[in-house]
Amino acid sequence: MAVPVVALCCLVPLLPAAAVPGVPRWLGAPVDWPKVGLLAFLHACWESLAQGLPTPCLVLVRRLLGRPALPERAPARPGVNAFFPVLFAGVLMLPPAAAALVAAPAALLGGPSGRGCRPRQLFNGSQLGLCAFASSAAFHLLRGPQLLLGSRFPAALLPGFAAVAVFCLVNGAVVGVMLMLSEGRRAVVLLRGAHSVCGLPVLVHAAGGLMVAVLWQGPYGAFAALLALLPLSISAWVFAQGQRERDAHQATVQSLVQAVEIKDSYTRGHSERVGRASVLIATQLGMEAERLRTLRFAGILHDVGKLGVATELLRRNGPLTEAERRAVEIHPVYGYELVRGIDFLREAHTGILHHHERMDGRGYPSGLTGDRIPEFARIISVADAFDSMTSTRSYRRGRPVGEAVAELERCSGSQFDPVMVRALIDALAEHDWQPVVHSEDSIEAVPDIPLGVPEPVRAAPGRVPPQGGSVPTAGQP
Repeated sequence: MAVPVVALCCLVPLLPAAAVPGVPRWLGAPVDWPKVGLLAFLHACWESLAQGLPTPCLVLVRRLLGRPALPERAPARPGVNAFFPVLFAGVLMLPPAAAALVAAPAALLGGPSGRGCRPRQLFNGSQLGLCAFASSAAFHLLRGPQLLLGSRFPAALLPGFAAVAVFCLVNGAVVGVMLMLSEGRRAVVLLRGAHSVCGLPVLVHAAGGLMVAVLWQGPYGAFAALLALLPLSISAWVFAQGQRERDAHQATVQSLVQAVEIKDSYTRGHSERVGRASVLIATQLGMEAERLRTLRFAGILHDVGKLGVATELLRRNGPLTEAERRAVEIHPVYGYELVRGIDFLREAHTGILHHHERMDGRGYPSGLTGDRIPEFARIISVADAFDSMTSTRSYRRGRPVGEAVAELERCSGSQFDPVMVRALIDALAEHDWQPVVHSEDSIEAVPDIPLGVPEPVRAAPGRVPPQGGSVPTAGQP
């Protein structure tokens, strides 16, 4: 219901001013259709460019030349308006009713495609139309057009900032209301939505839109405005390619994880939770964003080496022989071999290889001690143990979070890095962590073993270089 309501609201500004007595003159000003059409076309072109999709110009040229249509590609940032300058230039140069129309072609024709996507396209178009209308109205109320035409700076910047703020607030409010109606979210989502659409990228794009509007209305007209868009166009295209590369990385990781989870059903979801817990720990430590992303991949892929372990051993709910234990414990080496050729994982390689090392040197596969264990591996070790203890496995039922935390503290300094343990405890105090709940039928055959049972002292199954190099095969001394 909300989508057609918002779509109808987008049409309200198009009513003639004479039909509503007492409205300001600029609200019903005549529409400059050539300018609206050109801005709408430019916005559609640059929006396609920023989403990594073929532009309308390219599609038209291929049709005229009789070339086959390009294969369909998903937008780099689906559901997000990725290129704001042209739309904001329309907000500054056009009356509200006309500004509301600039975003319509890109939203209706370049948005999600396929069966059942028409309501979403209508919502996207009406959402941006409402934002543009409200933003343009705020700009006109503060006499922005007169200041802009007279090139009165910095006085013209105040209406411009007000227009940006109104655009972001309306955008966040519309999205928030939709989430409240469709998903039953709380009202606080309105504040989060408004905050999420504000930021430095929006201000940079708004500045670009202001520059386009000033040049367009100057002596050189639209041609100069198009030249001003070139730097932003290049940056938008580069960002779209980077987003596609990140999506490809995510797809690669998910494919490997899915293979592991098919092999061992008890660990389904475990990889994602370890990745999440690892990020919680690293965030407490102040790790930078790029390393956080790599760490998350390392956490998700930490058990990928289990693809080389016999399925029967992974699902065994009884004790393993020494030979069987050694066959399972070589899985970090298998994991390292699987991923070391994937360049974008970088530091994740050593995290996967050494996540079963212990601070006292009794871990595997290299028997590293203390700070010689890579930081990623020390983080993943704590995250892996915590989720394993709170999840039901084939050999033990999951325990409450409090018991798992107590066990981590008991083994802090001997098995786990105390700094990482403390970071996880602090993170759990700020973020809710729900243990995995299984049906009684699925866990009735699983033993209910309390935590805190000491592990037997044993030698590591093999030694491998701490930072990679040649990795021995399973069972090699």
